[in-house]
Amino acid sequence: MKNSESELTRIRVDLPNHWWHKEESLWARPLGNDAYEIAGIPVCAYGLNCGDVVLAKPDAPDQKPEVRSVLRRSGNQTLRMSFCDQLSNEEQQSVLSALESMGAEAERVTAQFVCVNVSPTSDLQAVRNYLIAQESAGVLEHETCGERVAGSFDDKPRSPESRREA
Repeated sequence: MKNSESELTRIRVDLPNHWWHKEESLWARPLGNDAYEIAGIPVCAYGLNCGDVVLAKPDAPDQKPEVRSVLRRSGNQTLRMSFCDQLSNEEQQSVLSALESMGAEAERVTAQFVCVNVSPTSDLQAVRNYLIAQESAGVLEHETCGERVAGSFDDKPRSPESRREA
């Protein structure tokens, strides 16, 4: 995180359809007039990236501001990946080092789950090609994190059939 925590505040993203968390809390730098710059890599939200400037307002005075829209895109792109369970820390570190050498910043969320920020000065397609090759080799699974539902930062609603399978 580039800013000191004293300069940052927490904002939230409502995610009622997400497969893992129903809300995400993000560190952000207040810019005034309900504008905030996202200071970390989003873990669950779609269509949000580190450095994006968002409009966020609380639903009530005692609540964190909720992200309503993106005011300005940073040019960063978020990717997420999950290493297969049997992969050692050393093997994982090899992948993370390769990503870092391509200019991507990785942030570990759990032992297997990692969020990746690709800056606008890095080669997004090279990073994606590398992750696709790793996925083909059975090392990991990955996803892009662009908008899934227009006007929302959430995942698509699950069908009744998929809810029964979960």
